[in-house]
Amino acid sequence: MDAKPFTTGLSENSALVTRVADRHWHALDDDLVIGRGYAEHRPDGRLFVSVDAWHDSTFDRLTEAMLAELPAPLYTVVDEADAELTARWRRTGFRVRRREWEYAVPTDPRVTGLEEVLPPPGVTIVPAGKADEDLLRAVDRAIRDEVESTVGWWQSMPAEVLPRPEGDTIVDPSKYAVAAAPDRYLGLIRVVTVRRPRIGLVAVRAGEQRRGIARSLLAHSLGALHRSGFDAAWAEAQETNRAAVALFEGIGARRMGSNLELVR
Repeated sequence: MDAKPFTTGLSENSALVTRVADRHWHALDDDLVIGRGYAEHRPDGRLFVSVDAWHDSTFDRLTEAMLAELPAPLYTVVDEADAELTARWRRTGFRVRRREWEYAVPTDPRVTGLEEVLPPPGVTIVPAGKADEDLLRAVDRAIRDEVESTVGWWQSMPAEVLPRPEGDTIVDPSKYAVAAAPDRYLGLIRVVTVRRPRIGLVAVRAGEQRRGIARSLLAHSLGALHRSGFDAAWAEAQETNRAAVALFEGIGARRMGSNLELVR
């Protein structure tokens, strides 16, 4: 794509903002890149933007150029502790849409209190990598539909950022452990370990909740991580998702920070 300079309102000493590729901008000062702006679609189809710039003036130039070309609504995510960056985005018209707590979750069952936790009668835990793929996809789809019909999946569940084939919500079946009844799956937990373990999802069918299934899934997965030498896992929970907050804090998880999703 041809570079497209954006010069509206710039003085001769100001940075020149140029679109260098689709949804990718550079701020230039005498041919030196002093800032970058990006936009990308998340798996749910929403368009998220980010800007990397040291100075307020460069940030403002980049966002002005991006907002002039990108369709609304636009979203971004910031660390709530970064008050300066949050203020920059709010100055350009973004507002807080949701807050997501980040937790450090202990794995030691003597700390979590999950040492003696067992699945309810008639339910077994199928370890990660052993689940039937068809039944796994069925329970994932059923839970998503249930949540979407009430509070809304993207409004209440942790943000999902990994790319996946269109229409497929299971990125890697080997990362899921499930709670199984004889004829179907009742709940699931997804744990991904790259540099550190992350609990990406814990969910149970609506009609099977309040039976201890989620705690059983956590007991299984956290216990496996502990035996593998991990002291803690990480997890996120939407601030208004009281059930998730209570579940994690009830096993000793500590709030380590929070992210804000902003929208314009």
